[in-house]
Amino acid sequence: MTHLGNGDGVVFHAKEKRWDSKSELMGKERVKRDREERENLVLWKAPVQTITNFIAEVFSILLNFLQNLQRNYLKCLLVLSICALFSFVYKNEGPDGFLHYYEKPFLWGLWWVWLGVLSSVGLGTGLHTFLLFLGPFIAKVTLEAYNCGSTDFVESEYPEKLICQEGATPGHVSILDIMAKVRFPAFCWGAGTALGELPPYFMARTARLTGEKDEDDEDLEEFEEIMKQKDAKADLDMMTRGKIFMHDLVQKVGFFGILAAASIPNPLFDLAGITCGHFLVPFWTFFGATLIGKAIIKMHIQKVFIIFVFSEQYVLAFLSFIKVLPGFGPSLYNFLEEMIKKQRAKLQTGQSSEEGGNPIGKIFEYFVFVMVAYFVVTIINSLAQSRLARSQKAKRDCNKND
Repeated sequence: MTHLGNGDGVVFHAKEKRWDSKSELMGKERVKRDREERENLVLWKAPVQTITNFIAEVFSILLNFLQNLQRNYLKCLLVLSICALFSFVYKNEGPDGFLHYYEKPFLWGLWWVWLGVLSSVGLGTGLHTFLLFLGPFIAKVTLEAYNCGSTDFVESEYPEKLICQEGATPGHVSILDIMAKVRFPAFCWGAGTALGELPPYFMARTARLTGEKDEDDEDLEEFEEIMKQKDAKADLDMMTRGKIFMHDLVQKVGFFGILAAASIPNPLFDLAGITCGHFLVPFWTFFGATLIGKAIIKMHIQKVFIIFVFSEQYVLAFLSFIKVLPGFGPSLYNFLEEMIKKQRAKLQTGQSSEEGGNPIGKIFEYFVFVMVAYFVVTIINSLAQSRLARSQKAKRDCNKND
């Protein structure tokens, strides 16, 4: 029986170490190539392959959903039984019953929560539902409240239509009155944005607890790269400095740091969720601070801004300032005044006052169409890339085993 001497053992371990380093380098290069391949899997570069992977991923998601239902059939039966019970009570309690009374506000609030989730969850990108839905709704309530002299609209038609109460005495409408009127949808939307911030948190938390890093997770890789740049104290650009500041704020200040980051319009908040998950910040600390910041503090700031901009006295003050400008002031004043009148008439009736329509309104409609179309395209690209990433990971794992 032959034994390796001490020198042979050292040489063997050195070769093994070099081989491991070489394998690790080759693995990183393969991951990099796979990522470049996924980045090219988009509708405008490879439409057929993208659509094929998208359809396959949709069927895969549906199959996994059905398999989960089968595995948890007892829970499904329980949920169906509860739904059947509610349906029975709903049909037999009459129009003045408890469920009938709360049906409309419940479904309305659920709609705004869903829009909030869409705004922040980011399936490739977020759908900016504040600009598309909540902001215009607050503006419409503001204009109609000043027109009616009250926020007491016809309850049976609200919120689909904003109709003044007949016989009501118009009075002074304050910003606080309008804020109270739109508080419920604004809070629900803000709560939805807080829910949409949970995936990055759970993703980073799971990676930290299991010790397994997803090689295809670009968010986690970006986080690790930022940490390396911070430790190296390199010359950083403004965006990277902002990300490091966000990381330090959340890590060192804790609850109040998360609260501060969530209370302002902050495109870097995903990094806060990743940081909290990586450092195992308790769930309720993260979600509680995020919910308070987004659904209460930030939402009130946004509400006040929209109401302030569309309040009648401030619009008139702005127009008066425009009117006294030398040269183009009077003509611009007449154009803006006419446009505001037409827009106000459209908000009241739901129809344009002229066949050609409002040019600003048309531009906004095109803007909405482009944003929604872009959101749909990014969903298709994202699901197709997810399918390809899973296939690439399976091939890499197969090569490792070989």
